[in-house]
Amino acid sequence: MGVAKKPVTAKAHTNIALVKYWGKLDETLIIPQNASLSITLDEFYSTTSVLFDDALDADQVTFDDQRLKAGQVTKISHFMDHVRQMAGIKSYAQIVTQNHVPTAAGLASSASGFAALAGAASTAAGLQLDRRALSRLARLGSGSATRSIFGGFAAWQQGHDDETSYGYPIDETPDWDIAIVAVILTTKKKSISSREGMRLSVNTSPFYPAWVETSRVDFETVQKAITERDFETLGHTAEQNAMRMHALTLSADPSFTYFNADSLKTMQLVRELRLQGLQCYFTMDAGPNVKVICRNSDADQIAKALQAVFGTANVRVTHPGPGITINK
Repeated sequence: MGVAKKPVTAKAHTNIALVKYWGKLDETLIIPQNASLSITLDEFYSTTSVLFDDALDADQVTFDDQRLKAGQVTKISHFMDHVRQMAGIKSYAQIVTQNHVPTAAGLASSASGFAALAGAASTAAGLQLDRRALSRLARLGSGSATRSIFGGFAAWQQGHDDETSYGYPIDETPDWDIAIVAVILTTKKKSISSREGMRLSVNTSPFYPAWVETSRVDFETVQKAITERDFETLGHTAEQNAMRMHALTLSADPSFTYFNADSLKTMQLVRELRLQGLQCYFTMDAGPNVKVICRNSDADQIAKALQAVFGTANVRVTHPGPGITINK
């Protein structure tokens, strides 16, 4: 196939984990402590274009219309080194990324970003990867990116090495009554990165071994709920799994949290809506923003209740989204 002569563009969507990935067995290969399961969202995504150029003496990265300085591209260049090694090339690349999602605010921007980069870079380098191989490559940039290769409900098999730790689809086009209401409480970059938060939790929380065991049970429970379209079990288990993950941050040494005051307010509002008879459940990743799992038929009513508190622009109704697309 050979190295592409013009830019290759890939588009990948964020995902929200229903059973969380929180902690690594292998820091280098990003092998997780447990399998995870997510739903890809249609509203939030990243687009990335890649062109290899023999005239460049380093990777050049433009992120949301801003050219990054040399010290800011280290992680991306390290990822690109994997692509170059796989393709047997030495050329540096021109990389242009647009994030249609707040960056580093707990809305899985790194998942969509590295999934899109994996798709664009591998194709531009002349590699013809199937989706499993693409998910393994994306994993080397961001663990959660493994799942953003796929649409709808997707999972990340824990595995034990590079070959066996990969993403796979569960139901890419779910046609049942489900939606996610995203409550964007802040777009500020979080003070503790997911990577550092995981490391602290794994190394210092006395509850970490119990988290791994309960997450394995949660995975089986949610997977079965998807098969049986059991919305209540899916929502309840996802909410419990999220709170157990955040309990690890509170029990770490030093303790920390991704919650802010509005996170707590949102959780309480969701509980109140549930008491009123609306089936809705909250989940949060490593950031203060809250995602509400609900029935699509109730989504507008739930969104309006949240918009009354947090403003119309900060509450978005999303639905299951597609897997990665690559334009050659």
